[in-house]
Amino acid sequence: MANYIVGDIQGCLDELQLLLQQAQFSAEQDTLWVAGDLVARGPKSLETLRFIRDLGTAAKVVLGNHDLHLLAVANGIHPVKKKDKTEPIFAAPDGPELLQWLRRQPLLQEHDEFVVAHAGISPMWDLATARAAAEEISALLSGERWLWLIENMYSNMPDQWSADLKGIDRYRYIINSYTRMRFCHPDGKLDMKCKLPPDQVSRKKLLPWFELKQRVALDKTVLFGHWAALEGYRSKQIIGLDTGCVWGGTLTMLRWEDKRYFAVEALQY
Repeated sequence: MANYIVGDIQGCLDELQLLLQQAQFSAEQDTLWVAGDLVARGPKSLETLRFIRDLGTAAKVVLGNHDLHLLAVANGIHPVKKKDKTEPIFAAPDGPELLQWLRRQPLLQEHDEFVVAHAGISPMWDLATARAAAEEISALLSGERWLWLIENMYSNMPDQWSADLKGIDRYRYIINSYTRMRFCHPDGKLDMKCKLPPDQVSRKKLLPWFELKQRVALDKTVLFGHWAALEGYRSKQIIGLDTGCVWGGTLTMLRWEDKRYFAVEALQY
């Protein structure tokens, strides 16, 4: 029994299946942890949703920003982005069922030794706060007010965490931290604009969220995706797995037990 954690799939199902074959993944014995962004720019977003959903308990998924945006598009809140290839989902007979399944996925998944979140975990949070914050959003997404949340989540503010945040301000900060975060200002405020590699940014102005001096240390390794410009990041406590398959890079997966990495080159794009 092994645990495999894969970076952003973004509809690159053929590469995922090659990766699982390479690792000899068994849905009967192993668990696939998916670090968000199942859909968007790749050619098989619909098929990816079906495949991951059909893995049942062998898959543990967290939501990414593209997954949340898909829910907004499906409900007429925003138009389809030009580069997204998600329209087949809306025309599919099982599309509504897949979208209902998707919105019930969490922002945080947890193992005894690691946690998985799409963009990472706010450097201001300890693990208990991170769990509680993720559960707040899951409760809303699974409840009657989920469309209200999806419609009102689009904002870069507030950019600073406070336990006193309430209502939509609180929910926006939580969603942004879990699904959009890359850099922070030295005072801990989130920066939602810069997508560059860290070595192209002045460290006096911006720092990767995981390098912030005041970051709360967690007792588990954080595995995340979202930041293709990192081209993967590996340390003992922080592992980035988005290696930009949909941009012509690779799809990367880690087997936790022996820390072996598997990678498949993009087939197209």
